[in-house]
Amino acid sequence: MNVLIPFGFEHQVAHGAVVRLREGVADMLGHRAYSDDLRTLLGEVMAAMPLLATHLRFEGRINLQFQSLPGTRTIRESCAQLMVAQIDHRLRVRAMAKAPDGAQGSFRELLEGGVLALMVEPADSKRAASQALVLIEGERLQDALQAYFAQSEQLPTLIRLAVRGDELAGFMLQRLPIESARGNDEDWEHLRILAETLTADELLGTPVDRLLANLFADAPAVHRLETQTVHVGCNCDRAGIARLLIALGREEVDSILAEQQQASVTCEFCRRDYVFTPAQARELFAAADSEPSGTRH
Repeated sequence: MNVLIPFGFEHQVAHGAVVRLREGVADMLGHRAYSDDLRTLLGEVMAAMPLLATHLRFEGRINLQFQSLPGTRTIRESCAQLMVAQIDHRLRVRAMAKAPDGAQGSFRELLEGGVLALMVEPADSKRAASQALVLIEGERLQDALQAYFAQSEQLPTLIRLAVRGDELAGFMLQRLPIESARGNDEDWEHLRILAETLTADELLGTPVDRLLANLFADAPAVHRLETQTVHVGCNCDRAGIARLLIALGREEVDSILAEQQQASVTCEFCRRDYVFTPAQARELFAAADSEPSGTRH
């Protein structure tokens, strides 16, 4: 079972979460041929997404996306070209990457020469989307995310990510505003020092209750909150692809149909093909034209 387990402390100085993922991981990472290092990075990314979702307070989606900027590379050319991970308010996670065959290296080496953007997209079109840049620094994704929370969100945060084959795990400890807590900066520093002793083997293998009890034995009472289920897998469907075609516009789709006699879209995450005949495309646009403008999504 894939789980996200939030926790808090009696003095309300910090909160955190532990995530464990296994079901669906092999399938998600099996749609493309990834090098060992890139597969590990994608595993870390998928483990990080539920931790990021603890900040999602409304229906919507979080995207963590890397886009290569080849002209800025200083290390080498065999780096990742694209990486995208998504999680929505239902805790559905998916991820993919594109890179030359055999792309190897650390987090920094694989993503050097590009931009890592964290985007929050509300489902409600009346809410504004937001985007922030995550600097590609440190040797692991956890280093970059810690720096992001400290610099952009002003939230001191400790993150640990671990991958062992198709088993993924993540841990986050984050300070809460001290002015609203029954504790102080020294209490936070004590929790941080304790959390820094966490090892990858413990994160992957120790039952969560025991892990928290062992880790924070010398701290105020830690409270495990309600366990949430995480789903790893692609959530694409024909309706979503249909909306994509409508967004392209009738003229663009007609051009594709004239050239290829069909409109075919392949999901980048799961490689599934969606094919629309000319008649089906006409029905899509006819239905879209008949909808009141306020009901389109």
